[in-house]
Amino acid sequence: MKKLRLPEKFPYAYETHLHTSEASACAKCPGADMARACREAGYTGIIVTDHFFYGNTAVDRKLPWSEWVEKFCLGYEHAKEEGDRIGLQVFFGWESCYNATEFLINGLSKQWLLDHPEVKDCTIPEQLELVHKDGGMVVHCHPYREETYIPEIRLFPEYIDAVETVNATHVSSESKSHVNPEFDVKALAYAGEHDFPQTAGSDIHVTNLLYGGMAFARKLEDSKDYIKAVMGREKYALLSGNETLLGEDFRYNM
Repeated sequence: MKKLRLPEKFPYAYETHLHTSEASACAKCPGADMARACREAGYTGIIVTDHFFYGNTAVDRKLPWSEWVEKFCLGYEHAKEEGDRIGLQVFFGWESCYNATEFLINGLSKQWLLDHPEVKDCTIPEQLELVHKDGGMVVHCHPYREETYIPEIRLFPEYIDAVETVNATHVSSESKSHVNPEFDVKALAYAGEHDFPQTAGSDIHVTNLLYGGMAFARKLEDSKDYIKAVMGREKYALLSGNETLLGEDFRYNM
């Protein structure tokens, strides 16, 4: 297992975009395995962001809402149980999907999902309003990715809080899919144009890690604290995978 190489001033690394096989049909490894791999690699914490109801979910959409949520959260819960055992922080989130335009939702909980079945069918504007009511955050992830399953690039600057400007699957030398650094170049320009806070994640689906994510000067308390750090424009490093492995230049959010 390769180890993260982090900037001296930013020793706390978090994988912010991670999938588990319990809930994401495209993932190959269960939550507990993902947690162990990330801990061994040197991450302080992870955010489990499995594909939501209209995305590439592994959970039967015919189930009643409460049963669907219970099964959807298993990957996170298994990762959290293992993380508590081995000393890895595990936060909960999800990746919502609107005709292949996808958003990372942070700062809410399993109970919130159980209490808000309307989130399943809300529009993109309604998603932001609903998520904001309870202090959550909406991040447009990989906004310029081009793939056969993505019919068109769609941007919604009025209805997001931040932009994922580094996705390690696009740029990491370890990546086996979606490789095109131009996707991130465009995302960075988009964030700059609208002065959005930036995030970074690996979009990882297997235990062969890409070593992307975000590195902070301090240990985060929980997912609300993650939002506070991002929206409060704290200084942090955006990790592409190549830099964390090779020790070359890091990109900083400053």
